[in-house]
Amino acid sequence: MISRRSVALGLTIALLSVPAWSASGSAVKMFDTDNDGTLDLAEVKKAAAALFAKLDPDHDGTLDVRELRGRLTAKELAAADPDHDGTLTLDEYLSVVEQRFKAADPDNDGTLDAKELKSRKGQSLLRLLR
Repeated sequence: MISRRSVALGLTIALLSVPAWSASGSAVKMFDTDNDGTLDLAEVKKAAAALFAKLDPDHDGTLDVRELRGRLTAKELAAADPDHDGTLTLDEYLSVVEQRFKAADPDNDGTLDAKELKSRKGQSLLRLLR
């Protein structure tokens, strides 16, 4: 008989064994509204704005460190917070998203494919979309 712990361990190993490109590929499919196989800045900002709304349960129009749930470090939050109030507005959040999009687009073609999303900078962007 297989124990629950063995099943859980097996599932964990299986999930950790999935290549990063698989997650990146699913991100392209999830957010690619024009179905061209890449993400452009408008698609990324649309996904980020939708997530912002979900992360703002008190509907005050800002995200604090608790609501950001580890998507930004304290240092990154401070750098993205020009008014130094400890929160990000939607515009401030989208500014960070745009910076990370540009960083993940080394060929400067204005789109990100699964390979670019697999990079460290691409993964940094995806943390702001999920």
